[in-house]
Amino acid sequence: MARLISLVIGAGFVFVLALALFFTAKDAIQNPAAETAEHEFHEHPRDAHLSSAGLVGKFDRAQLQRGLKVFQEVCAACHSLKYVSFRDFEHLGYSEGQVKALAQAWPIEQPTVNEETGEAATRKNVPSDRVPSPYPNEVAARAANNNALPPDLSLMTKARHDGGNYVYSLLTGYRAQPAALLAKFPDAKTPPGLHYNPYFPNLNLAMPAPLTSDGQVTFDDGTKSTVDQMAKDVAAFLTWTAEPNLESRHAAGVAAIIFLVIFVFLTWGAYQNVWRNVKH
Repeated sequence: MARLISLVIGAGFVFVLALALFFTAKDAIQNPAAETAEHEFHEHPRDAHLSSAGLVGKFDRAQLQRGLKVFQEVCAACHSLKYVSFRDFEHLGYSEGQVKALAQAWPIEQPTVNEETGEAATRKNVPSDRVPSPYPNEVAARAANNNALPPDLSLMTKARHDGGNYVYSLLTGYRAQPAALLAKFPDAKTPPGLHYNPYFPNLNLAMPAPLTSDGQVTFDDGTKSTVDQMAKDVAAFLTWTAEPNLESRHAAGVAAIIFLVIFVFLTWGAYQNVWRNVKH
């Protein structure tokens, strides 16, 4: 009896789910969602061809150093890297002394308290410090950016789909709204204070284009600093901040694949050896 009741309850549950699926599909067919500007004009990120991409990708240390300089001179005015310490930059090829000098020359100093007066103060950065935010708190950050909060960029390329390519595309994607968009969606005009960018999910974002002209940053290695080059370099740098162990992870993955291939051949050989005298 208990088994019969269980079957009836289970059948009823399946029937209700089937009805829900049917009516949901029917409603979606009869009343399709209205087309939106975001759906039609949003573009997928372009390929930045970063050296870290792919199954065996590796970081280009020279590119990471250039990306750090772009972040330092352009992005650090609004964004922080709260999960990155200055001493982590030694992994980019800098010596201990260079990291110390870099920390002290950073445009944003560390917040502290004056021991004599108890008032807020700042001090030079040291290698053990995290890369500081340019704002003391979220309220100050919003007040300085038309109520938009500049996000921390430490993990940005992990937080966005196709992160490195997304950052590169976003930084080079600012443009005027296409006439076709305004003709089809006249209410989708970019509001005052926002900026059109087809790589941003809702097409409009508060951040103005940070990379505005070639030569905005001077690279130490002599690389020509075009807008496209600066965008690629800072995208590569933010890929590193989000996953500094990417190279070792790739190496471990390749080693695991090689081991599995060898193990398969050894297993096949053992099988052939054990069963070689057995007639089928």
